[in-house]
Amino acid sequence: MARDERLILSIAVGASFVAFMNNTVITVALPRITEELGGGLPGQQWMINAYLVTLGSLILVAGSVSDVLGRGLVLRIGLIGFAIASTAIALAPTAELMIAFRALQGAAGAFLVPSSLALITSTFRDAAQARAIGVWTAATSMASIIGPVVGGLLSDFLSWRWAFVANLLPIAIVLLLILKVRLHDEPQRGRVDILGAALCALGLGGLVTALIEGPNQGWDNPLVLTCLLAGGTLFLAFIVRQRYGSAPIVPLEMFKRRNFWSGNLATAFVYAALSLNGFVLAIFLQQSVGLSATAAGLASLPMTIIMILGSSSIGALSGRFGARVFMTVGPIMMALGSLLLLTVSADFNYWQQVLPGVIVFGAGLTVTVSPLTSAVLGSVPSNRSGTASAVNNAVARVSSLVIVAVLAVIVGGQIDLSGFHRAAIVTAILLTAGALVSWIGIRSAVEPRSLSNTTVRAEPCTASDIPVTVGVTRAVPRRV
Repeated sequence: MARDERLILSIAVGASFVAFMNNTVITVALPRITEELGGGLPGQQWMINAYLVTLGSLILVAGSVSDVLGRGLVLRIGLIGFAIASTAIALAPTAELMIAFRALQGAAGAFLVPSSLALITSTFRDAAQARAIGVWTAATSMASIIGPVVGGLLSDFLSWRWAFVANLLPIAIVLLLILKVRLHDEPQRGRVDILGAALCALGLGGLVTALIEGPNQGWDNPLVLTCLLAGGTLFLAFIVRQRYGSAPIVPLEMFKRRNFWSGNLATAFVYAALSLNGFVLAIFLQQSVGLSATAAGLASLPMTIIMILGSSSIGALSGRFGARVFMTVGPIMMALGSLLLLTVSADFNYWQQVLPGVIVFGAGLTVTVSPLTSAVLGSVPSNRSGTASAVNNAVARVSSLVIVAVLAVIVGGQIDLSGFHRAAIVTAILLTAGALVSWIGIRSAVEPRSLSNTTVRAEPCTASDIPVTVGVTRAVPRRV
C-alpha cells in the first residue's frame, strides 16, 4: 500500500474500532455503574438499549448522508459526537442522564461504521479492496477482546468512568490522521430528504424498540404494540417515499442488483445464527454449567483469534476468486461447528465438547465475513457505498434483534441442555439457508455500475476483473 492508502485504512479501522470496543466496554462496567448511579436491572438494560435504538434508527440515514456530504466530513462529525457523548457519560451524575448520553453516543456511532467502510471502497479496488476489508474485519474483531479487558481493568482499579474516557485517545488519533491525508472522497450532488430521514429514523426506532422490549415486557404490552405498529407503518411510508421521492435515502434500484439483494438476504440468515449461537452459548455455560462470566467469555475467544489471524488473507483470496464460494463454504462450516455442540452432555467437558465446535464455527465465520461485506459493497457504485454499508449493517442488526426476540420459542422456555441443543440445530438451519442463498444468488461476474433501469448483460471476466464486495459484524463481533 502507498502511504495515503495505509493512512486511510488506519482511519477506517480506528473509527470503527471505537464503536466496536465501546459495545463491549460497558457490559463489564454495568455492575459498578448501577452501584454508583442506581437504576437497577431496568437501568442496566436501557444503558445498553438506548445505544442500540439510536444506532439502529439512524444508520440508514447516516449512510445516505455520508454519500451526499462526503465520508470524511461525516466521519469527523461522528468522531466528535462520540467524544462528546463519551465525556458526558463519564461525568453523568444520574442513571437517567447516563441513558440519555448513551442514546447520543449511539447516534454518533451510526455515522462511524458505514462511513469507514465506504471510505475503504472509495479508496481501494479489486483484490486490494477485499484485503483492506479483511484487515478492517480483523481489527474490529480485536475490539471485542480489548473492550472487556479495558473496561474490567479500569472499573476495578480506577473507576468505570475511565472506561468511557478511554474512547478519547483513539478518537484523537483518528482525527489527527484525517488531517494528514487527502481522502479519496467526492460528495454527490444532491440533498438529504428530511422527511424521508424522519420516517426512516422513527420507523426503525419503533421497530427496534419493540424487538428489544417485546421479550421483556410481553408482546401484548401497550408500549410494545404501539412501537411495533407505529414503527411498521412509518417504515412502510419510508419505503413508499423511496419509490416516488426525488432524492431517495435508499434507492430501491439497488435491490435489483443480484449480489446486493442476495448478499443482504444471506446477511440476515448468517447474523441471526451468529447472534443466536453467541447468546445461547454464553448463557448456557454460566447458568447450566456453572462457569463464571469471565470463563464463559473466554470460551469463545478462539473464534475471535481465528478471525484476527485469517480475515486479511481470506479477504485477499475472495478478491481474486470472487465471494460466491467463500460465502457458501463458510456458512456450511459454521453449521457443522454448531452441530458439533450437540455433543455437549450433562457430563460437561469444554475441551472435548465445546472447543472443537467453536474452532470450526470460527473458521467458517472467518471464511464468510469479509467476502460477504465485499459482495454487498462491491455490487453498487462507489458513490453509494455508504448507503450500501448502512443497509447491510441495518439488516445484520435487525436480524440479530429478531432472533433474540423469539429465543424463548426456540429453546422451549429455558436454556437448559435440551434448549441448548435446539438452539444449535436452529443455528445450523439458518446457516445452511445462508449458504444456499449465497450459492444461488451471488455472482462473481461484473454487475453494471449504474443505478439506472437499463439492463446490461454481464460478460465473462478474469479473476482480476472481479469487483470486490464486502460484508460486515457487524460481528458480534459484530457487531456494534
